[in-house]
Amino acid sequence: MKQQTISSEISFSGVGLHTGADAEMTLCPAPEGYGIRFQRMDIPGQPLMEAVSDHIANTERSTVLLQEQVGISTTEHLLAAFFGMGIDNVLVKLNGPEVPILDGSALPFASAIDKNGIRQQDAIRKYMDLKAPVRFFNPETGTVIEAIPADTFTARVIIDFNSEVLGRQEFTYTSKLDFLKEIASSRTFVFLHEVLFLFKSGLVRGGDLDNALVIAEKALSEEDVDLLRYIFNKPDVSLQKGYLNDAGPRFPDECARHKTMDLLGDLMLVGKRFNARVTAYKPGHAANTAVAQMIRNQIIE
Repeated sequence: MKQQTISSEISFSGVGLHTGADAEMTLCPAPEGYGIRFQRMDIPGQPLMEAVSDHIANTERSTVLLQEQVGISTTEHLLAAFFGMGIDNVLVKLNGPEVPILDGSALPFASAIDKNGIRQQDAIRKYMDLKAPVRFFNPETGTVIEAIPADTFTARVIIDFNSEVLGRQEFTYTSKLDFLKEIASSRTFVFLHEVLFLFKSGLVRGGDLDNALVIAEKALSEEDVDLLRYIFNKPDVSLQKGYLNDAGPRFPDECARHKTMDLLGDLMLVGKRFNARVTAYKPGHAANTAVAQMIRNQIIE
């Protein structure tokens, strides 16, 4: 397999999920061995940052990279699109601190890359083989992620939120799976009662029913209901138990697929593609990126 970049520049505009700020982003072809790098065009000197786990600064509801006080947040969906579409080298130019959320999935990025075209380069893509198994366990959440040496890359993801709406979901990624059709369109999701906490904490300022799958699990007070209708800017939205989005989920197991997508995006922060059999139970950005750093440490030893 040869290294790959995009055929030409691709531009996106939208709002950031957590900041709510307008965001403009351009993906640019990059030379062999360049990897994935972000560049803040709105800051003097237009600083560059390599997309690697060494720069992880925050993992609360998204993956945030920081280098010398210059940050890039909500990187995971874009990085997942690069993973799934086989992109090794690209420069991401941003005019703000957050990647646009668009529809809350990787589909806008992946489909634009597919439509734009992918350019094969001369250099061979090198896959890293794990020197030893990697295991992450969080006793507070019950999260377990293991990466075992293997000849190819696979990822099995299991989620269980004790939710009557979601139930227990499971999804497995293999290299034979069509990322564009099977994973890319799965949207970020949130429980309705969490929206209030996140909003009051200064997050999800750009979130709405057009860029997230919202799940009602618990009864809420009238005061909270009024606030949520204000947040969503939909005075008549129904807040009954179930999915608030009119069309419902895109897949019966959309949430497990999205968690798989997040995992793939976060693992791109290893900085190199690698072979392993990954199993993730109740994964999240903190666990995903911790595993990415453990694997990266094996690379740079």
